Amino acid sequence: MLSRAVLKQGGKRIGRPRTQSPKVAISLRLEAEVLQRWRDSGPGWQTRMAELLSKETP
Repeated sequence: MLSRAVLKQGGKRIGRPRTQSPKVAISLRLEAEVLQRWRDSGPGWQTRMAELLSKETP
């Protein structure tokens, strides 16, 4: 798996540094209109959705 590989260039690691709180890919079924409203809200809609979900969950 490429994400687990250590890539080196000139003795240095390349790529993104590992995060302390990695995200998890999921599948979520939403009504098309709901998703379109989020997308229409502009760049960063996924981040805004995740922030709202994290505030509203127990």
